[in-house]
Amino acid sequence: MESGQSRAVYPDYLAWSIFNTLCCCLPLGIAAIIFSSKAKGANESGNSVAAQEASKTARTLNIIACVCGVIFLIIIIAVNASAAR
Repeated sequence: MESGQSRAVYPDYLAWSIFNTLCCCLPLGIAAIIFSSKAKGANESGNSVAAQEASKTARTLNIIACVCGVIFLIIIIAVNASAAR
């Protein structure tokens, strides 16, 4: 690569992955942390293709974890509301 060229740097979503691990869905959050770490490592080594794939997978896992967390929260609220009657 010539010094004048820039390469794409893909987001690693590590903070979002940690949040999802702690607050939403532990198994999906852990998987997202793994792919976030892969994306970060690939970005640092200059492997844009691997960084893009790992970043996309981490993002998808984070979205699914958030949705699962919201659904779980709704179920908890519904169960608590019905038990209070």
